[in-house]
Amino acid sequence: MNRFRSLLPIFAALTAALQMGSAFAEPASSPAPSPDRLVERLHRAAPSLDRDVLSMAARAMTCSIRRGEPVPMRRLSVIDYSLPSTQPRLWVFDLEKARLLFEERVAHGRNTGENLATRFSNATGSYMSSLGAFVTQESYRGANGYSLRLQGLEPGFNDRARERAIVIHGAPYVSDALVRAQGRLGRSLGCPAVRSAVAQPLIDSIRGGSFLFAYYPDPGWLKQSRLLEADCGTGVAAHPVMPATGG
Repeated sequence: MNRFRSLLPIFAALTAALQMGSAFAEPASSPAPSPDRLVERLHRAAPSLDRDVLSMAARAMTCSIRRGEPVPMRRLSVIDYSLPSTQPRLWVFDLEKARLLFEERVAHGRNTGENLATRFSNATGSYMSSLGAFVTQESYRGANGYSLRLQGLEPGFNDRARERAIVIHGAPYVSDALVRAQGRLGRSLGCPAVRSAVAQPLIDSIRGGSFLFAYYPDPGWLKQSRLLEADCGTGVAAHPVMPATGG
């Protein structure tokens, strides 16, 4: 509880700035770190992550909190699917200390693209990755070993994540050897798969309600996402709960 309270001033500043019309404007008077300062500290910890993508993730997280989503504020994960699968494109931050915990490669769905992701879907059976904001849920052991269920927060874009069994899990096709052999990672059935060796510590660091933001410059999502609207949109995403096996 003390850890949770220690972050309240930071996200109070983010929320206040969002209410003023910009999620990253300096609040007029607040002893809390400014949103810009927090994003800058995170960016210094992970300079390979595009600062604009990081700012967008912080904005979406702030909006989720405003809309009443139960998002613990200790961790923030960001995936940038605009980068090739051969590059690290998943970052996990400890927000309490503004430090980087993980910087990893992550696979995308087999129908999302080859080395570069180009197509995304919310449809069951599409074998594509989904965009937008998620909340991590419970871990479990399934067909892909230790895995983490995800709840999508964006209707029409990722709110079928549990129904589709879109989970974080380890996979042998996320490896340096495969990159050397075929010029890209292997691909999943839509899940953001990571190296088998890092799966358990990464999952344990973010399970139980932390925020995950998956980015790609998709015009439809950028225009329609409620979490990225200037006024933070209205309403709350559906929360389907279905058995998951993962992909």
